[in-house]
Amino acid sequence: MADVEDRNTPAFEPKSAVGYASHVALQAGAVGFVVSSVQNALGKHSHGAMGVLTRTGGTIGFFAAMGATFAFTETIVANQRQKKDAVSGAAGACAAGFLAGIKSRSIPSAIGGCVVMGAIMGAFDYSGNLFGEVLSKEERRARFFKTPPKPFLDTAETADSQ
Repeated sequence: MADVEDRNTPAFEPKSAVGYASHVALQAGAVGFVVSSVQNALGKHSHGAMGVLTRTGGTIGFFAAMGATFAFTETIVANQRQKKDAVSGAAGACAAGFLAGIKSRSIPSAIGGCVVMGAIMGAFDYSGNLFGEVLSKEERRARFFKTPPKPFLDTAETADSQ
């Protein structure tokens, strides 16, 4: 069984934790900007369009911090263990969930966020849905198309010769 896993799993390549975390932080900050824009549009206030940054701008920073924390922790754990698996994803989600709980200024909420997010992300990564299988084009093609059956004449000749 271990031999099968080794053939299907590509070799581990370490990543720069800071580089990956900053990349994910920018992406999460962009999502936070969209969420902040929606919050600003749906709220009644007199700040105008600047309310995206002044009134609900904390959402942008919070999303960026959550993304950076997740990516940094996941990469550090994966680099230390020399494998990218469900444990590294669960550790990153746990750290991000803990950060979400700290925002609410509650240690029980932080621990609960860590447990819930870590369990969800760990299960998601364990099921393989986040990264999927890495197959070459030929392997995908062979898996998709059926192998044609042998012609009846070849089968009959083989049976007659025996």
